[in-house]
Amino acid sequence: MELGLIQKQTTKLVMTTQLHQAISILQYSTAELLEYVKEQALENPLIELQSPSWDGGVRSSKRSYENGTRQDPLEYAETRRSLHDELHEQTRCINLPKKITGIVHYLIDSIDESGYLRINETEVMSYLDCDEFELTEAIRQVQLLDPSGIGARSLSECLSLQLNQEGEVFELARLLVSDHLKALAEKKYRELSKQYHVPVEQIQQAADLVADLDPRPGTKWFTEKTTYIVPDVMIQEKNGRFTVTLLDDDLPAMKVSNTYRSFKHNEAADYLKDKYQQVSWLMKSIEQRKQTLRAIMGVVIVHQQGFLRNGMSDLVPITLKEVANEAHVHESTVSRAIKSKYVQTPHGLYPLKDLFTSKLASESGEGASSSSVKLFIKELVENENKLKPLSDQKIVEALHIQRGIEVSRRTIAKYRDELKILSSSKRKRFT
Repeated sequence: MELGLIQKQTTKLVMTTQLHQAISILQYSTAELLEYVKEQALENPLIELQSPSWDGGVRSSKRSYENGTRQDPLEYAETRRSLHDELHEQTRCINLPKKITGIVHYLIDSIDESGYLRINETEVMSYLDCDEFELTEAIRQVQLLDPSGIGARSLSECLSLQLNQEGEVFELARLLVSDHLKALAEKKYRELSKQYHVPVEQIQQAADLVADLDPRPGTKWFTEKTTYIVPDVMIQEKNGRFTVTLLDDDLPAMKVSNTYRSFKHNEAADYLKDKYQQVSWLMKSIEQRKQTLRAIMGVVIVHQQGFLRNGMSDLVPITLKEVANEAHVHESTVSRAIKSKYVQTPHGLYPLKDLFTSKLASESGEGASSSSVKLFIKELVENENKLKPLSDQKIVEALHIQRGIEVSRRTIAKYRDELKILSSSKRKRFT
């Protein structure tokens, strides 16, 4: 075997930094792009943001005060009491032995956001120097506090604590959640009826009681910060025609700072040249993003007139490939452009990707979108006879007869799962 030098010419695609940036910018939502521009402005001294309202990504506004008197902002601070505060306050109103009271307060601080008591009892007894009887009594006192179900150590215990009324159905419900919670969740009512020797209607009544209970009694005291969805695109009807507006008003106008020109011929020239290329490419990528979105939304306007006028039931099936061909871009570009973006339409706010659906065969030959089929399935289930719910096959037949849409039973089962609709056997009611 000989050793030697061999020249070989090959062609390969290299992902440059600029190309990677352009792809990322295309995928950003307006809010994400806003933050990205802010970061770039901090890193690149040549970027000037021309926006008087620009302040860390939030529009500034002038505040007015009644009678010229400034209000104390602390007056608007959150004053809602926490779950632990509420439980501690209730405990102070109960006359308990001093040691039991101390244990109860310790247990209250161990309750999680859902209202469950997450402790290792052996470790607690060792830490608090108490015996099993004292700990058990303290747990019982915690579980007597309001709201009902608080301080439970499992889901079945939480539900049992809430079934505190007298009556045959309540007693049956307590037995079911204690011993056969999984079978109850799977709606195996006939099996439970035979096991407990009671009518299936009574099992149904017990299940209805359990369904009304709160599996997480502590969550009402823990409010998560509301997350608002900001649309990236708005479609409006003006004079009978639909127009597209890109909602990028919060994006500050960018320009290249002129202060760098005096440094062109010193040791910082190479650094400034590199930064100038970066800001130029950033501005070009943002403009390309706008053009791509406008082209895609132009195709949507042409094809989705029915949806824009009548809603989701008239959504026309159109694939990413078809949109890409008409917008004169690659299919992957369309996929990236609609990622994590929302569109405000005359019928509400939708993820942009929901407007692009697969096509199902229909007798008219035009096809039906998967979204409209899902909507029809949901309407059928909502209006069905709960004593005799529609099977997947019956839904297939209803789609064929009422809408002329040909779809398989397997597809119906898939769409039903996506809509979180139970099978007909589990939707069936006996009363």
